[in-house]
Amino acid sequence: MIMPLTLDGPSMRPASGGPAQALVVLLHGWGADGQDLIGLAPYFAQALPDAAFLSPDGPFPCDTGFGRQWFSLSDRSPEALLAGVRAAQGLVDGFLDDMLDAHGLTPDRLALVGFSQGTMTSLFVAMRRAEPVAAVVGYSGMLIAGEDDAELLSRPPVMLVHGDADPVVSAEAMVAAADYLEQAGFPVEAHLRPGLGHGIDPEGIALGARFLARHLGATVA
Repeated sequence: MIMPLTLDGPSMRPASGGPAQALVVLLHGWGADGQDLIGLAPYFAQALPDAAFLSPDGPFPCDTGFGRQWFSLSDRSPEALLAGVRAAQGLVDGFLDDMLDAHGLTPDRLALVGFSQGTMTSLFVAMRRAEPVAAVVGYSGMLIAGEDDAELLSRPPVMLVHGDADPVVSAEAMVAAADYLEQAGFPVEAHLRPGLGHGIDPEGIALGARFLARHLGATVA
């Protein structure tokens, strides 16, 4: 019997010690795993003390043989990327629904944070959920557009942060994503970080924390 794929990974309970009043789900990059981004949780928790943080491992072994992936990058044609992120969409959606149910929360108390391939996945999933999430923060990623704008069921606020020296995903990808989102009616912010490569710097963390706090109704420091 083949068991269905499920997502799991490290998590952090609310810093306040009380029940979660919001969820922040962190989706890692290609070849990493949930441990890679759960380290952001203590920093975000300073602005979101009542939020729980979940950082699931990608569902598939990475093409390289190390770490996990949300979908294969062995073929990076637009058609293959779209097919790959569509395959991950159902798994991520199911995980988000299960976690909201487990914590007794509604989608407006959920935010997604992605890095690189996790940004691609976060954006694709959030835009297609029937009930909008509170916010999406995407670091060092790109947008995989679908074939039909009628698929866009939700338009949550989006923040994109990208290094202008990124050798893996060009900063031009952020500009293109921001333009697409703005034209499609999304509230969007884009921040280019000078001298930053493929990573997240302290200012990017601070920007993300303030954005998440603003849209999850917390007090912004």
